[in-house]
Amino acid sequence: MVYKERKRWVFFGLPFTFTKYTISDDMITINAGLLNSKEDDCYMYKVIDVRLEQSIGEKIFGLGTVVCYGGDVTDPTLKLQHIRHAKEIKDFVLRASETERLKRRTVRTQNITGDFPDDVD
Repeated sequence: MVYKERKRWVFFGLPFTFTKYTISDDMITINAGLLNSKEDDCYMYKVIDVRLEQSIGEKIFGLGTVVCYGGDVTDPTLKLQHIRHAKEIKDFVLRASETERLKRRTVRTQNITGDFPDDVD
């Protein structure tokens, strides 16, 4: 499954920007700009967590912002700003990232150290 979405203005949800988002089973791609363009990719297996943010304006016009937290070096947080179907896309990214981690047998762990100030032996 592939989602193609455009960044929109919050006002009426109109797509008058030059930012395009492509979300596929294995990659998220952000193309931004008209004269100076920038393309940013992130593999799904690198996405650790996903969050949906909605301001009051976004709620009124049926938009949302999906924030993807991951281990990508160039951009550890990818924001898919002011998109339609944000909840559906957030759920898709969450499921696809887990599927890709299982396919690649990639394990993401948190760095937990034993240096606790209240830890008394």
